[in-house]
Amino acid sequence: MLHHEIQSEDKILFFKKEYISEFVYGGIDGAITTFAVVAGAEGASLGITVVIILGLANLIADGFSMSVGNYFSTKASRDNFDRHKAREYWEVEHLGEAEKAEIREVYEAKGFRGELLNQVVEVITSDKDVWVDTMMKEELEMTKDGKTPIKTASVTFLSFLAVGSIPLLAYIFAGLDSGIANSELFLYSSILTGIALTIVGALKSIVTERNIMAGIAETLLLGGLAASLAYFVGDVLEQVFM
Repeated sequence: MLHHEIQSEDKILFFKKEYISEFVYGGIDGAITTFAVVAGAEGASLGITVVIILGLANLIADGFSMSVGNYFSTKASRDNFDRHKAREYWEVEHLGEAEKAEIREVYEAKGFRGELLNQVVEVITSDKDVWVDTMMKEELEMTKDGKTPIKTASVTFLSFLAVGSIPLLAYIFAGLDSGIANSELFLYSSILTGIALTIVGALKSIVTERNIMAGIAETLLLGGLAASLAYFVGDVLEQVFM
């Protein structure tokens, strides 16, 4: 039911489907890493100002690093596709008979025989663009991703910032004299992070076509493990150095 409520023909919530994976994984990484910073600072009994500074520095640095990596990964994939496609055009132009034989082999393997096979080969090889596209898909098993490097990097960075800032909200409000008791800050941060991971975990399940409850549980478990480890390390370091 939830799947049908938040998924439409072209969008999931207000995101285009083709970019939802970038939002999901950027958001998960942002929430978990920032909450780990908060947990580590809490374990080391650091002040509110330090938590905010460390958290924001982590958001900007890690978010930018992740988006840059996403940019170069997407760009490399597109460049690799374009390079192979250019080579296929050259082979069609200069090695036409051999390439036509390959088309015939591909469709023979699919069960085409006799005159029907001849017609299929003739139709495909009569259009150079169709011919090359067929070779890319059938021989090289390559299709071009419609996502651009700039957009994937931007979505990753923005989702990292948006979702990753949630664990810091309680501390930021406390720093603005909201009246929240310092002893309750980590509890509020944990609750807010849990809500954020629940939503993003549900979206992740839609992207991966898995059971939504299993996806939420997995995301919450990973976030909890990361935070627990960071809290433990912070507590140990505080005892050793302070």
